This record gives sequence, structure tokens and C-alpha cells, in this order.
Amino acid sequence: MVIGVIMVNVVPGQEKAAYNQLMNVNGIKEIYHVCGEYDFIVISEVEGLSTLNKLVDTIRESENVTATQTVVGAEL
Repeated sequence: MVIGVIMVNVVPGQEKAAYNQLMNVNGIKEIYHVCGEYDFIVISEVEGLSTLNKLVDTIRESENVTATQTVVGAEL
């Protein structure tokens, strides 16, 4: 299992539409609307890095998303 944390920026004023789209993406476990540099923090749990890459590509395809930044969780 791979945990991904994806920070998402969206078109100003389209936060609700972006949230609704993100809620329908398979592999997304949690979504937090935040204030600051990013609009959303998305927590994903997927089978592997290639699946995480496809998930991020799906998020980026949304017309409401302007940018993403992804970090991958690692075991200690």
C-alpha cells in the first residue's frame, strides 16, 4: 500500500466544484479544504506508485485544478 499526500490548487471560486469532483475519484481516502498556499490536501491510499501516478494524472485532468504537489509516505 502506498500513501500519497497531494496538495491541490484550484481555480479561484471553484473550490466546491473541485471538491465534488475529487470526492468521485477512486483511491482518495480523505480531502481537507485548507487555507494557505494550497486549497486542498488530498490523502490517497493506493496499491503502488504507478497507481498513485495515475491518480494524480486524473486529478490534474480536472478543469478546476491548476496545480498539484505530491509527497509519498514512507515507512520508518
